[in-house]
Amino acid sequence: MTSILPPRLDHRLATQRLSLEPVSVDCSYQLLEYQLDNRAHLQPWEPLRRSDFFTLDAVAARARAMANSMASGNALHWLMFEGDTVIGECNFTNIVRGPFLACHLGYSIDHRREGKGLMREALTTSIEYVFDRVGLHRIMASYRPENARSARLLNSLGFQREGFARAYLKINGAWADHVLTALINPDV
Repeated sequence: MTSILPPRLDHRLATQRLSLEPVSVDCSYQLLEYQLDNRAHLQPWEPLRRSDFFTLDAVAARARAMANSMASGNALHWLMFEGDTVIGECNFTNIVRGPFLACHLGYSIDHRREGKGLMREALTTSIEYVFDRVGLHRIMASYRPENARSARLLNSLGFQREGFARAYLKINGAWADHVLTALINPDV
């Protein structure tokens, strides 16, 4: 399969306070620590997770799949590092080329680091990369209506509301409504 990402891009990014590293199997232990430490914090916003989701073998398998997805050009998966500690994730998935030139954005951050502007910092840098280096036209993001933090974050980044989807994703065991937003690259 041919990659749809431009060849030979360095997917490592840096912000003022963070480094964004492409997901790799080498980061499995740190990613597991992050997921275990934030299990309760993220549960209301994610699909139900079986207990074996939170094992080193399962995390390594997911990391391998994410690395393969990046290698095939279908996604960009970054871990947000503060020093040697994973404090969050940002993912641009379902990358489509052709006349669409779009992807979906997903993200999460450690419960102790909310409200410090770190996710905004990471997303500002990664969105710039997706638009300028990868050449996508549209980034789509959805959030649950009760998730005021995500609403404020996406709004501050320039995402505009495009719709409302009833029973859009099965989150925490139940079908949940979502607000649909998108950010358009003005240069593509």
